[in-house]
Amino acid sequence: MPGAADAALAALTSLGFAIPRALGPALGPRFGAALARRLGPLTSSHRIAMENIAAAFPEKDAAWHRRIADEAWDNLGRVAFEYGHMERIWDLTEDRDPHGRIEVDDATFARFGELREAGGPVLVFAAHLANWELPAIAAAKHGLDAAVLYRTPNSRPIADHILKLRKGLMGELIPAGLMAPTKLAKALQRGAVVGMVVDQRFGRGPRIDFLGRPAQANPLLANLARRFDCPVRGARAIRLPGGRFRLELTAPIPMPRDAEGLIDVPAATQAVNDVIAGWVREHPGQWLWMHRRWR
Repeated sequence: MPGAADAALAALTSLGFAIPRALGPALGPRFGAALARRLGPLTSSHRIAMENIAAAFPEKDAAWHRRIADEAWDNLGRVAFEYGHMERIWDLTEDRDPHGRIEVDDATFARFGELREAGGPVLVFAAHLANWELPAIAAAKHGLDAAVLYRTPNSRPIADHILKLRKGLMGELIPAGLMAPTKLAKALQRGAVVGMVVDQRFGRGPRIDFLGRPAQANPLLANLARRFDCPVRGARAIRLPGGRFRLELTAPIPMPRDAEGLIDVPAATQAVNDVIAGWVREHPGQWLWMHRRWR
């Protein structure tokens, strides 16, 4: 009975999201981290993570590789249990309380101000680092007209719950799919700040170098940058001790151009991924190594 199965899955999903909410924004992520550290290494994804880490950091020994994998599971468990508390986690105001959960440096704070004053269109890329939902929340919370590309989970109940949690926090939500480029283009046409996570494998994309290995990357951001010739910035969250985060927004990143003066899509895709690779090397335990980024 498909109806009964769907109802049961929806009930389990509700329970799965209710438990982290009941634990709260402080205890919940710690519990999620402990759970992921224990269960993650028992999954097939752990082997993928270990292979990826070893290939990206061949100069490091096996103990270091295991430590980074353990940190990555810790981070993933925290992210999963933070979903239901994003409104409470985001406590950044114009006063920038030094004891708050979210901090930004002077440069990033000024850059958000620049975006508010100059308006769009602007493209912002992010990666699966720390809690990767935070850069999207930052745009909307700073009063920017924002549109965010997101990937819909395969499970409909899980997708519905995550969408419900994201609504009201991230501006316009655009699901990945055939219509996504058109919707993103419309957002840029109205002068929005358009954000997307771009560090996953894309089988039909240009071949680039990522962390020392050839990988296929999504050219969507570079294609949009070429079409609108708009600024491209990077945004990331850095996980800090005590359940805190630092948000960083880069200055506009120079995009390589071709002989006609237009943005070179493959070269621009490489430039964006070079920035992300630098972020990963800076905080390797905060990246999602379990993804099959290289094939």
